[in-house]
Amino acid sequence: MAALKRTSTAVWKGDGISGNGALDTQSGVFKSQPYSFKTRFNDTSGKSGTNPEELIAAAHAGCFTMALAFVLQEAGIVADELKTNATVAIEQIDKSFRITKIDLVLNAKIPNITNEKFQALAKLAKENCPVSVALSTVPIELKASLE
Repeated sequence: MAALKRTSTAVWKGDGISGNGALDTQSGVFKSQPYSFKTRFNDTSGKSGTNPEELIAAAHAGCFTMALAFVLQEAGIVADELKTNATVAIEQIDKSFRITKIDLVLNAKIPNITNEKFQALAKLAKENCPVSVALSTVPIELKASLE
């Protein structure tokens, strides 16, 4: 199978502090989605536009959750629901900003599975999710709960 390629485009105008940009995605889900220093670092509500960390969190939550569905499927198990919240932390270290941690919080509704098996499969999905692998230089913590 040939490599799948997905694209996004960023356009930026102005300097780093007062400038602003827009993001577009191949799928059209984002079309001229605004982002700026303000949306990234000053708007704690996160409502005025997106930022790279939010997009990484969305990608990681989606990838990990789908990877877990496949790991469960391989084990002959189907979940009623998998819900993952991903939080990406960014901090200023010296004069540079760094992503310092990613927390994945999984809540799962899966019939007929022990917590021990569930934890092992969730860990396997985290270790093999393509986004987790790509972000492996950042500490990634998984908290998985079974209902």
